[in-house]
Amino acid sequence: MATEESNEQPPPSPAPPNPAPALPEYPKMIMAAIEALNESEGSNKTSIAQQIESTYGDLPPAHATLLAHHLNKMKQSGELVFVKNNYMKPDPNAPPKRGRGRPPKPKVPAPEGAAVVSSPPRPRGRPPKPRDPFFPLPIAKSSTSTGSGRPRGRPPKKAKTSPTSSPASAPAPASGAPRGRGRPPKVKPSVAPVGC
Repeated sequence: MATEESNEQPPPSPAPPNPAPALPEYPKMIMAAIEALNESEGSNKTSIAQQIESTYGDLPPAHATLLAHHLNKMKQSGELVFVKNNYMKPDPNAPPKRGRGRPPKPKVPAPEGAAVVSSPPRPRGRPPKPRDPFFPLPIAKSSTSTGSGRPRGRPPKKAKTSPTSSPASAPAPASGAPRGRGRPPKVKPSVAPVGC
């Protein structure tokens, strides 16, 4: 009997259900939904989503995210116009939307028989003053001889000396810690008690 059971084949698996009809691309669905809604002020995102859901039943789970992405992409490319939270088709008679900032200067085409000579781009910054050809050149100073015998620039800070070397300076703190910033507090003289 065990051999009979092993020879039996398992029942055939049910045929896979027919795949859902392929959905058109999102931009096409969005344009069809806007045309079907035909609202004068344009259609908002929720009404477009509801129209697409009613027309095409089986949508992917990330339908809301995909719709938002494609609406944004179509808005950036100029396929849709976004006005007062509504999307609509652009008016074909409207002038093209200008970008931000100053428009570039129009390039004047060179006349046809002239040779095209392009000058190198001008360097940034203020141009140097023109030199007088008759002005005598300044005498170059050698680095070894300086006028005063001292090096250029601010002298380096001197290392702190011991407190015994400068008796005229203020008394150093007893703990040996570095002095704080600002004026030190006034030392109050000790007063001997008056009637003892």
